[in-house]
Amino acid sequence: MQSLNFHIQQDTPEHPAVGLIVLQSDETMEHELRHWLPDRVRLFHTRIPNEVVISHDSLQRMQSRLPLTTALLPVTTDFKVIVYGCTSGATVIGEQAVTDAIQSVFPDAAATNPLSALTARLASINACRIALLTPYVPDVSAALMQALEDEGIQVVDGASFNESRDDQVARISRQSILDAVKHLGSTRGIDAVVASCTNLRTFGLIDEASQLAGVPVISSNSALAWHIGELLRDATRA
Repeated sequence: MQSLNFHIQQDTPEHPAVGLIVLQSDETMEHELRHWLPDRVRLFHTRIPNEVVISHDSLQRMQSRLPLTTALLPVTTDFKVIVYGCTSGATVIGEQAVTDAIQSVFPDAAATNPLSALTARLASINACRIALLTPYVPDVSAALMQALEDEGIQVVDGASFNESRDDQVARISRQSILDAVKHLGSTRGIDAVVASCTNLRTFGLIDEASQLAGVPVISSNSALAWHIGELLRDATRA
């Protein structure tokens, strides 16, 4: 074998690295974020073990796994943003606890999650009164409603598919989501409809859903894509 010389090409700000901590049971977030984010963004994925049946207790059990899962991302990569991709998990574990777990491994990376992204996105469009669509069982939906209320977002109306299995959430049909959004959009005095859960398939239907609802429709994944973009711009300015 001949020995060849080579040059090192350093990573550049034009191609920032973003880490995604994806639930083992999630079949949607990676695909949707890849389509929503610019091609120049380099996405790195790691999966966190979770139970297919989503409950308050099963979500809480992910907290201890977060640092080890984050550490499976390549440690030599200069991550600008790292995402924990579970709306209900961030609600139960707590946004700050999620950030602390991520930054215990990558202290210089900005951390986000769908709950933080949703509240930031709602604030950016001055949406204070919302209708909330979830796929969750009642106690998980209630926890999310409370978390949003704590951020000053009034949940005027809400509806859920009441599905405990995450694999089934990923298969809720486009028409079912559109019908639910249209129904919630009839609520008087709301500024937006929020469709929660990274496993709920919303790519390609946001515009139609917003037209049906008569107000902006924001999903966990669309909010994440927007928030990642905002955090990357902040990192560029720093």
